[in-house]
Parts: sequence; C-alpha cells; structure tokens
Amino acid sequence: MKVVKFGGSSLASGKQLQKVFDIVTADPARKAVVVSAPGKRHSTDTKVTDLLISCGEQYLRLGEAHDLKEAVIERYASIADELGLGQDIIDTIRQDLDTLLQADSSRPECYLDAIKASGEDNNAKLIAAYFRHQGVEAHYVNPKEAGLFVSDEPGQAQVLPESYDHLYKLRERSGIIIFPGFFGFSLAGDIVTFSRSGSDITGSILANGLKADVYENFTDVDAVYAVNPTIVHEPKEITELTYREMRELSYAGFSVFHDEALIPAFRAGIPVQIKNTNNPSAKGTKIVNQRDHTNGPVVGIASDNGFCSIYISKYLMNREVGFGRKVLQTLEEYGLTYEHVPSGIDDMTIILRQDQLEEQHIEEELLDRLKVVLDADEVVLERNLSLIMVVGEAMRHNVGTTARAAKALSKAKVNIEMINQGSSEVSMMFGVKATQEKEAVQALYEEFFSMSTVPVSL
Repeated sequence: MKVVKFGGSSLASGKQLQKVFDIVTADPARKAVVVSAPGKRHSTDTKVTDLLISCGEQYLRLGEAHDLKEAVIERYASIADELGLGQDIIDTIRQDLDTLLQADSSRPECYLDAIKASGEDNNAKLIAAYFRHQGVEAHYVNPKEAGLFVSDEPGQAQVLPESYDHLYKLRERSGIIIFPGFFGFSLAGDIVTFSRSGSDITGSILANGLKADVYENFTDVDAVYAVNPTIVHEPKEITELTYREMRELSYAGFSVFHDEALIPAFRAGIPVQIKNTNNPSAKGTKIVNQRDHTNGPVVGIASDNGFCSIYISKYLMNREVGFGRKVLQTLEEYGLTYEHVPSGIDDMTIILRQDQLEEQHIEEELLDRLKVVLDADEVVLERNLSLIMVVGEAMRHNVGTTARAAKALSKAKVNIEMINQGSSEVSMMFGVKATQEKEAVQALYEEFFSMSTVPVSL
C-alpha cells in the first residue's frame, strides 16, 4: 500500500492534474492521495495559498476582499474548465470560501488558519470530482472526519498521538482517498495548520497512520541533488539517503522537504520515495532508515543564509559554574532561539537567525544585557553569515573529512568564521560570510563529488 503526496506545482493546472490522475491510476497500490493547494503555473504566478493569506488579511482589515476572493475562485474555475468539470464544484468552493470569510474573527490567527487551509481542502474536493468524472471511485475525506487531531497552535500544529489509530480505519474505505494536506483539527473542532509546506507533514502522518509500505512524494524535480543546482550546474543526483541525512540537509536549506516533514514516516520505519510528476519514470531518491555507504563520506552539501553570531569572551569562563545557563536564560527572556553554540575555554559563540533581532529591534539592548549578566570581557555581534552543512553518515567512518573540507575552502580563499560538528557526526557546519557562500559550496562540491565541476556563474 502506498500513500502518495503531490505538491502545488503538480496541481497548478488541468494539464498537471491529468498527469496526477495517470500516475495514481497506473498503480493499484496508490490508495491514498494527499494534495496541496494549486501552486504557481509559471514563475510570475501567485500560489493559491498566498492569495488566500492576502484575502484573509484584507478581510480582517476592511471587511471585504472581493477581488482577491474572485482571484482564488478563478484559479479553481480555470482548472475545472480545463478538465471539463461542471459548475457544481466551483459553486461548492465559492460557498465554502464565503462561509470562511464571514466566520468569527475574534481570534485572528485561527481565522487566518481556516482560510489558508481552504486552499488544500477545496483542491481535494476538486480532484476527487475529477477522478469520479474519469470513472474512478474516489472520495474526498475531511481531516476531521478521518480523526486527524492536532495541538491548538495556529501555524505550528503538532499531530496528537491518537490520530494515528483514527487514520488506520481509512484502510477500510473503498476506492481512492483524496486527502487535503496542511491542516488538522483541534480537539475543540477548530482548523489548525502545520507550518508552511505542511502538506508534506500530512503525507508523512497519513503514511504512518495507514501503515503504508511506501510514502511517495511527487514534486517537480527528478531527485534530490547533492547540492543546490542554482549554485552548481547539473549536480549529482542522490539515489538513496537516510532520514537523518535528509533532515540535516532540509534544515540547512534543501527545499525538497520541510525539515520536520519526515518524522512521522521515520518513526514508523516507512521508506519515502521522491518522484517527479513531470517525469514519473525517473528513479528518484529513496529515503530510508539505513543505507550502504558506498558513495564516499559526503552525501550532500546544503547552505542557508540570514544568520548572525554573538561572540562572548570571558577569561576563565570554563571554571564559572552556571555560565551557559545565564547565556541561554538571557536568550529566553528575549524570546530568542539559537541554532548552534560552538565554544572554547574562554569564549563561546551563539548562532541565531538574524531576523529575530531585526523584528524586535533589540540588538543593542541584548548585547548590553549579556555583558552585564555575564560580566563578560567582550560581547560582539557579527551579521550576515551563511551556514554550510556538509552531510553524510559515512563521515564518522572516514578519517580526514574535516581536513579535506577546510583545505578546499582555503584553496578557494574562503575564510572560515566557525566550525561545528554535532556529536552524531552526521554533519559538520561551516560558518562563512554570506558574500562567500556560493564560492564555499562550489569548492566543497568539487572536493567531494567532482574534480571537473562546472559552477553556476556568480
């Protein structure tokens, strides 16, 4: 049994939906289909989810959002027209959106969650109607009806454990299940969304609940690549990697998966197969619990920017009991999260997402507070850093991987601001100036994957 998930680009038009239909019906094992909201049809297009967010926000401000609402409905109408569906499904979508916009808005976050989620919900209804139009038994299933219950945290929902037992009962349903991604229901009956790209999370949850043999995730690329193809031209495809490797790569900037999306499938030991809707015969990338390490120490290189560092120096820091607690407690007081904390005997560096400081305008206040609380010799902020993650479970069994990476960066004249390696030894992180991010990634890729790499022009 397979659970199949299709992303927004795979569902952006009637032509794309015809491909989806052919893929699903080509394999009788594909029992449950999780769908996103319609994505972009071209580079200058707008995703339906973005239209819905703008629509909801305008309705909260002005009490009307006619043009934006019609733009959303037009997207569905265009797809329905391409597929030869009647007006009934568009009337259903219009009625649903009208009801949501006119609903209680006393809790704006909950109100917006319900409107955002309608992108997936109404697309699932349309897709089920199309499958039936083609003579295939298919049923739209609402997450509440299926028992997908989540924590009451708008935009950050977490699945509740009892949901898995409820979802297992869907195995008894006949025909193909069409299930909307991105949201579940609180125990109070309110719609609550996962974080953005949450349809991947729904697919993983459903695969776990149904005890699927495989979770297939269809997107618009043939496979996961060893490095961002906008940085290195035609990089190597990854045929197989582990969950831990995928999570490290996703965290550090790989856009194929949300970094939390695979956890439910991982816990159930269900392999994930990434496939291309536009080229379903391509082998794709398989994500598993364990794999043979036959392709060298490194499986992929990812990078992300928008970080800053707070460098703290104090003589004999290592002998001061409670020093680390004071640092983290101060961050907590300001509602800040951190990414990494490399340290020495007399200094430590806190790596944070830079936008946290910018949003709160607390940079100087935070630095002054840390200096006073810690009685530090020096507290310095450095902005505009990029983190580069070199990932591979085989690194723990290979001597000299760090030396190779450092040598490659040195040869490319990239200055390393910091190095950090987790205790799991699945990855090592290099901090560099954001202006040198691409040169650093290209140098590392050439070192570990190819001596004849063609970099994308900077």
